[in-house]
Formats: sequence, C-alpha cells, structure tokens
Amino acid sequence: MKVADMHCDTIYEINRLQKAGENVELRDNHLNISLNKMKKGDYLLQNFAMFTHLKKDGDPFQHVQHLIDTFYLELEKNQDMIQIAYTYDDIEKNARSQKMSAILTLEEGAVVHNDLAYLRNYYRLGVRMITLNWNFANGIGYPNFDIQGETHGYHTCDEKNGLTSFGIQYVQECERLGIIIDVSHLSDAGFYDVLEYTTQPFVASHSNARGVCDHARNLSDDMIVKLAQRGGVMGINFAADFLDENDQQDALSKISSMVKHIIYIRDLAGIDCIGLGSDFDGIPQNLEIKDASYMPMLYQALQNAGFHEDDIEKIFYKNVLRVYKNVLL
Repeated sequence: MKVADMHCDTIYEINRLQKAGENVELRDNHLNISLNKMKKGDYLLQNFAMFTHLKKDGDPFQHVQHLIDTFYLELEKNQDMIQIAYTYDDIEKNARSQKMSAILTLEEGAVVHNDLAYLRNYYRLGVRMITLNWNFANGIGYPNFDIQGETHGYHTCDEKNGLTSFGIQYVQECERLGIIIDVSHLSDAGFYDVLEYTTQPFVASHSNARGVCDHARNLSDDMIVKLAQRGGVMGINFAADFLDENDQQDALSKISSMVKHIIYIRDLAGIDCIGLGSDFDGIPQNLEIKDASYMPMLYQALQNAGFHEDDIEKIFYKNVLRVYKNVLL
C-alpha cells in the first residue's frame, strides 16, 4: 500500500546529528525514516518539515536556511531514489520514474520575520506547506499548547487568541502562492480564523481527534467536521500522548489506538478527511510502528478492523493527493 506521510522531523535530526559529528545520511540511518526504510514501506511521498524551536535554535532564519541546505544536499545524493515535488504533476512524474517524492515544509511560520517577502522567497526555495506555529506565540498566531504560557496544559484550548492581522495576510498570501496551510499546533481560535479568511482546502498535518484523546493538540469534533467540509485532511499522529490519555512517561504508541482514532473520525466526518502524519523523528520512540518500514502493520490492522481497500487507500495516500492536486498547481 502506497504511503503519503504529511509530517516528519527527520531533516532536523540529521542536521543536528551531523553538527554533532555523526555520519548520518538520509539514505540509510538509525532514525525512524530513511530512504531504504521508506522503500520497504512502499512510500509514495514524504513531507520533510524544517522544524524550528524559537527558543533553542538560535536565529530562526539562519537555522532554517541550514535545514533547507541539508534537505537539498541529501536529495542531491539520492536522486536515484527520491526527487523533490513542487507540484502534483511532479509527484505523478516521480512515481512513473519509480522514484519517491519529497515535499519541503516549514514547521514554524515565524521564520519569515513578519515579512511576506520572506514567505515568497521560501516558496521560491520550494516550500509547499507551512505549519503556522509550533508551541509559541509567534506574530502569526497562538498555539493551544503553549509551553511558556501561564495556562499551559494538555487540556487548555485557546478560544480567544487567533491569527494576528499579519497572520491573516500570511495565510492569504500562502493561498495565492500555492502553499498548503497547516493548522497543527494552532489554537482553536486560529483554526476558525483560517477557516474564515481562506477558501482553499487546508490540513492539520499531524493531529488526532480530541473526542478520543482529550489533548489540546488534537482537533475538536466541530473542527474535524469543518475541516472535512472544506475538503481538507488531518494526518494521524503516532505520538502516544496524542493517541491515548495516560500518565506514563514513556507510553507505548499503539496501532490499535490509531485505528480507534480513524474509526472515530470516519464516523464523525467521513473517510475523505483522514490521512497520515506520523511525526516520525520528532516523537518518543516507544512505538509499535517503529519506523517507516513497519507501515504495512497499520494497513493490516485496518483490514482486520473491516476497512475496505478503497478506504484504506484514501487514508494512506489518496486523500492527501487530492488536497495536493487542488493546491500544488
């Protein structure tokens, strides 16, 4: 079964380890994602997020430039296996050539320094999806799960602070350019602002259902329904804390819990809004799906749960491709 995964932090990890002097490359490594593991898992495409921690990674602009450089250096070394995709047509062309596709994304919209010229230049560099914020307020919007906020907590949802005036300009320019807007990490108020001020499908690249696991990083029932009505997709996140409520420090990420979220979302809003957003290489490592090569285990679990082949195809890649075909022109 082909796989389209909307989120991983693998390039961040490769860059971090290379700076520490380790010989780590995308083709083969000990991480959750390598090209060889992706090939074994029958991947069609992988979104590679350029993650920026605003409080730890120094100058955000300089940091993300180094990540983008690492991304392109790794792709250049592995053109026999993977090619970048700027458009939906590129994805199809790569598949016809028996190559996987890489989508360049940003996880932290603040790397534009509140300047839309920077946003346009990121598009020119190949960025095709942007997670508007991580766990900090950033001049674009606010997170639910603010690790600096006084009301920080797993169940604290911000229904007041949405997009800033610049944030509204930002998402509208993303739409004009053809950059997919990603609302994972965004506050509830921000989600509804994206809904109000945009017209195209958008995604929650790595978020689950709050109705199954009551974590602020997950989407409420109403948000899921509204996302589906817009034609968007949410990617099932493999992080244990977003799958199940638990008090364990190193809880197990269970396939059965992923299936539970998928069934819940399907029954609530339909099959067409469900995709995959593993968050590989950015989450704790106590995983039943240990790496990209283990993805067939989820396919088998969905079969065992009674899902038809057509619906599994939608979850694994077709729903994501539908959004990309609509936006990545």
